[in-house]
Amino acid sequence: MHLRTRTSWLLTGVALFATLTALTACSSTSTAADAAEAPEKLVFAQIPSESAQGIADDNEAIIRVLERETGLEVEIQQATDYAAVIEGLRAGQIDIAGMGPFSYMVAKDGGAGVEALGSLVDDPDEEPGYKSFGIVPAGSDITDLEGFTGKTVCFVDPTSTSGFLYPSAGLLDLGIDPEADVTPIFAGGHDASALTVADGTCDAGFAYDTMVTTELIESGSLKEGDLEVVWESETIAGSPYVASDKLPADLISQLKEIFANDLNVPAMVESGACSSAADCQLPEASKYGFIPVEDSLYDGVRAVCKVTEAAACRV
Repeated sequence: MHLRTRTSWLLTGVALFATLTALTACSSTSTAADAAEAPEKLVFAQIPSESAQGIADDNEAIIRVLERETGLEVEIQQATDYAAVIEGLRAGQIDIAGMGPFSYMVAKDGGAGVEALGSLVDDPDEEPGYKSFGIVPAGSDITDLEGFTGKTVCFVDPTSTSGFLYPSAGLLDLGIDPEADVTPIFAGGHDASALTVADGTCDAGFAYDTMVTTELIESGSLKEGDLEVVWESETIAGSPYVASDKLPADLISQLKEIFANDLNVPAMVESGACSSAADCQLPEASKYGFIPVEDSLYDGVRAVCKVTEAAACRV
């Protein structure tokens, strides 16, 4: 099915439905959290934006802090795709999750029951955000997004913000249907998308910015110059970590305080969770750590959903 722009009356109906759904969810969330029993451990999962080992390494210091502050063991659960994390939260099988802006919106607006804890930044005074990059192999004759027409294009996942939603919006702006006018491949992770473009399996593709400019180069998976960036999205709201609203209310409040006060590089060095700032490895190569975020930060993602009418937006 082709993606298209919704008519204004449908936008109004969708907005009203989302508002009523959110109000209902707020009431049920409070009741569920107040009645919840304290868990014996916390189960953590992250959308598979990179390899399972990379996720474990990036979150090692975060998990140390969570275990120390809560007194609970944190168990990492590997997720096969973005939808598995959302459904795990919905079922109460995942307690804390690292999500993308789009998957967060799908979970939040779709009633999976999540509370935003914080998002990563490089500086505490900046608003969390990043970009999607359109990439091609070195030496490609594709020089811009229009050149993706008719090509095999690597996306990440249907609920990836920078790996599908914003790229779809960029293509649609040029009159290119991301389902009909390219041959789409879902690579499953941002690292996989970039590597599959670099080896020529895909003619072009998308991944988030630091995966292309920093993370794969530092890991030795790519060399500088293996990929060329031919498109950049507008700034996307930062990826949030979330708690399940099925946790006890006092534990959710504690987790919010931990993310606000204890999960930043200065605090982690001071507490001994990291030996030094240089050795404090965090996801997305963050130089600072987490700051609190509000749900309204992701209204821009909701707006892009309305433009693209991507299937995963229909929550």
